Amino acid sequence: MKIGVLHPGEMGSSIGDCLIQSGHEVFWASSERSQSSRDRAATWQEKSKLSELVEEVDAILSVCPPSEARALANEVLDLRFRGIYVDANAIAPQTASEILNDFGSNYVDGGLIGPPAREKGSTRLYLSGKFAREVGSWFDTSLLEAKVIATEMGVQASSLKMAYAGYTKGSSALLILINAFAELAGVRESLLKEWEMSQPALIKRSEHAAKGTAAKAWRFVGEMEEIAKTMKSSDLPEGFHNGSAELYSLMARFKDAKSPDLNEVLEEIISLRNRQ
Repeated sequence: MKIGVLHPGEMGSSIGDCLIQSGHEVFWASSERSQSSRDRAATWQEKSKLSELVEEVDAILSVCPPSEARALANEVLDLRFRGIYVDANAIAPQTASEILNDFGSNYVDGGLIGPPAREKGSTRLYLSGKFAREVGSWFDTSLLEAKVIATEMGVQASSLKMAYAGYTKGSSALLILINAFAELAGVRESLLKEWEMSQPALIKRSEHAAKGTAAKAWRFVGEMEEIAKTMKSSDLPEGFHNGSAELYSLMARFKDAKSPDLNEVLEEIISLRNRQ
């Protein structure tokens, strides 16, 4: 089967490689993409323009920053693509529903949980939609585990992703924020001593939160905004995740950095806060 993957970022390239492992031909559109993307897609079939890719493939799988997901779906739609369209981005159910309405039954909703799929058992792709089982079968012999949670048209996979990331990335933002406040208030050393006595896991979790999010914080801004949108649509408080989006925006300098430690991240947040 010929499948287009948009685009070969860290996660997208791992998904494309999994499709190749399962015997599919994978295509990408190279126009305006970086050298890093080119390197990651070295074993894929290259098309210069999206219009050329759309004419060639049977299905498209979208893996891009959440803030770009809707616009990318519109581009594909404008090119009159009629195959299966899988959106595996971290988007609100409302955003996913808009894309579903455009593509109809050919739309498959996806939600990725885990790191780039380079090790077996590390990463899952949750799927919902009429063709969810077919899409799941694309990965049968690959490192990625596909899980079908609904076979009717709907956005269950996106809802699950929002719930999961709302905690994992939201709680990481909260820990970083608390450390930043304690540093500003001059009580961080005392806080760490108290945590050591009463909640020692929070010390390591704080370090892990910084190292695990800093390089991708620029991408998490849109994801937190999508989660806030999800909460608001359910008449639940949205402020927490909007605040998380704001915090991650202060960490944008660390894009693609090699695991900065918590102190570096706090220094950057406090420095930017002082300029505001």
